Amino acid sequence: MAVVVVVRLEVYNGFHHARVGHETSWGIAVDERFRFGENWSKFANRLNLTQVTAAEKSLQQLLDRESLNGMTFLDIGSGSGIVSLVASGMGASVTSFDYDPDSVQTTDSIRDQAYRSDWRVLHGSILDREFLNTLGSFDIVYAWGVLHHTGAMWTALDNAASLVGPGGTLVVALYRKTPLCRAWKQEKKLYASAPFPIQAGIRAVYKAGFVLGLLAAGRNPVTYIRKYFNNRGMDWHTDVHDWLGGYPYESTSASDVRANLSRLGFAIVRSSERRPGFGLFGTGCDEFVATRAH
Repeated sequence: MAVVVVVRLEVYNGFHHARVGHETSWGIAVDERFRFGENWSKFANRLNLTQVTAAEKSLQQLLDRESLNGMTFLDIGSGSGIVSLVASGMGASVTSFDYDPDSVQTTDSIRDQAYRSDWRVLHGSILDREFLNTLGSFDIVYAWGVLHHTGAMWTALDNAASLVGPGGTLVVALYRKTPLCRAWKQEKKLYASAPFPIQAGIRAVYKAGFVLGLLAAGRNPVTYIRKYFNNRGMDWHTDVHDWLGGYPYESTSASDVRANLSRLGFAIVRSSERRPGFGLFGTGCDEFVATRAH
């Protein structure tokens, strides 16, 4: 299990990471893109066993299985590498890839520290068919909160689905569309290219508003933030930065996701769909677990 695999991460002091080039970004200027990899690298520096245990439990519940022994697992947009780590600890043969070089570096460091040999880490894009053709097919393809940041969400979904083998499983989470999505897209574009002081100011305003919203709803913000790790091992402050800066950005309705999965030959076996909302503090993801016919 992943809990055993990552004990050494508790004493690891950090990850060396460096940007390894500036590449064309599929229609989005490189300096407009949010630096997802830098954010996930900082998250990985603080990663602890409690978070990984929570991530393992979340993945087990999502897939409705405790073991992935003998299965192949593809992590699209691996970010910090925590999901790949958990899948590897559950027994899967793992392939991880990310478009952001910092995320590739961070995932690679996590893999090396966990001493996992049946886990490859690659630099590539879900929009690059030539790259995808080298990967083969997988029992489980995991694309969580990634495809809506590519600048071509539906093409990315088609490509992700093509990597699922017969009888395999596709796990996908995509932002739910709200009335404020257009405004959020503009905010993200501004935030992603803004200097640090402006980003810090936007974060402070957002966090204050979010905390006030929790209080108004009768919820304890201290407890909410402290226990946020139960959400797949994540960290609230990391996720706030990711949400505010996550550009490129697209969103969609659950019905459109369902229609596209059906078109691609998948049957949804589990889902968790957001309640319709105005989107004042953003939107969460609709989550789908779908299987391909044999």
